Amino acid sequence: MSRTDRRRWKSARTVADLGDLMARWLEGEIASRPGYAARYGPDEETAHLVPTLAALCRAGYITTCSQPGLAGTGVDGLWWEQRAAVDGVVTDPELLHRLVVAATEAGMLVRTNDYRPGSADQEQPVIATTRDGEPTAAFGGRISRADMAIQWPGLDRGLYDQVAHGAYVSIVAPEYGPTGERLWVLLDQITGLRPAPDPEDDPWSAEPPWHTHGALEPEPGECTLCGAPIHHRGPYCTKACEEADADDTAVYN
Repeated sequence: MSRTDRRRWKSARTVADLGDLMARWLEGEIASRPGYAARYGPDEETAHLVPTLAALCRAGYITTCSQPGLAGTGVDGLWWEQRAAVDGVVTDPELLHRLVVAATEAGMLVRTNDYRPGSADQEQPVIATTRDGEPTAAFGGRISRADMAIQWPGLDRGLYDQVAHGAYVSIVAPEYGPTGERLWVLLDQITGLRPAPDPEDDPWSAEPPWHTHGALEPEPGECTLCGAPIHHRGPYCTKACEEADADDTAVYN
């Protein structure tokens, strides 16, 4: 690492400083980063993930490792499969909560290894890469104290203490291959890089699609057609709903 880059990383005092430097390294503005080969940027396979990862770093989720969802024949002639996955450290409890809740609700596999004082939260890794069906890589394993020092050399002592006692969060798509790339859409929505879809337009939302609402069983006191509260006797809130439902019945019968 050049002396200029060493000074950059050493001058960082806050997690926000660190996140901005990591984002600038991802974007190619800085040649080297701690814990990675000097004068090397992100791996070529993750080039399309740079905007997502940079936004995460600037939001406070300092990513340290990631891979896209892939499936295909490798250079060795064997079949390789990858789950889209990302590792990183979070020191902000509110951001940690948002990440874990959003990822879990979207069906992602989440592992949290919490190094904050007094925490006993340590979880097992998730297999993220296979070669002819045999596991070759995992995300979410516990980081030892020695590995932590290797991952973050050259930081200010106070900043190192913050990241070494943060929560290391791994988020892994449940699917192998390109389908798991939905992980990056979710993370972009968390950082605001992409707008969050309305529930009815989100294929992974727990909210039923709009076109199925009419088929749902109404709650007591709700209109059979539109679900509005009923303030009189009968199954419909208005005559219009009754007539519309009769028209639908006529069409499908």
